[in-house]
Amino acid sequence: MPDENPREDRADHAHPSGGRLLMGVAWALLLLGLWLWGREVTDVRQGISAPTTGDVAAVGRPLGVELPPAVRPLRGARPQRVDIPALRVQAPVVTRGLDARGAVDPPPYERPGTVGWYGGGVRPGSAGTALLVGHVDTDTRPAVFYHLSEVRPGAAVRVVRDDGTVAEFTVEDVQVFARDRFDARKAYGVRQSGRAELRLITCGGSFDRHSRTYTANVVVSAYLSGTVAGEGKSAAGSVPGSAG
Repeated sequence: MPDENPREDRADHAHPSGGRLLMGVAWALLLLGLWLWGREVTDVRQGISAPTTGDVAAVGRPLGVELPPAVRPLRGARPQRVDIPALRVQAPVVTRGLDARGAVDPPPYERPGTVGWYGGGVRPGSAGTALLVGHVDTDTRPAVFYHLSEVRPGAAVRVVRDDGTVAEFTVEDVQVFARDRFDARKAYGVRQSGRAELRLITCGGSFDRHSRTYTANVVVSAYLSGTVAGEGKSAAGSVPGSAG
């Protein structure tokens, strides 16, 4: 799990109101509303992680890291827990809907260690892009996705589902999108048709005291690369042309 105390670079954002967390995450989730509105045209080419302007910072694949092939999507099942071993994250997942403004409701403020799944969208492991969102911090301590920007391509993200399966996703890139020139299509669009994909989203950049929002979003993209049963792993058949 994340460290108990915030880093110094986060501490200078602290103020007595809870507005920082709520406004920062609310802004991130309003962008999801934009994605949902335009999801009919969100197929994008694989390999968009390389930034072409100053709007996006991306982590490319480290030299020597071979990513496994994608496997065929699974039947739909609801997520119960998300594990990110590289970050020592094990977090329960709660289903969230849309609020009155059309944005996805974040996990409750009192549960910063919880991840929210947009229940009106794709179920993790099914074809398409499933969305998981989480807080980056609170006024006093890090939250579940505080270290999300540190995950690297090749890392595993495991989603425990209510049908007893554990869907294992492989991270293919990490992007930081500036809020003032945000491209929802690149952030949330399907990278490759026929794959089961996952996006993990939190706030990033610096905290703007005037607007009480963060200046960017961290978006981790991953794809289904296998299933885990106990200590074993079984693949469900490769998808032609997938990353590897």
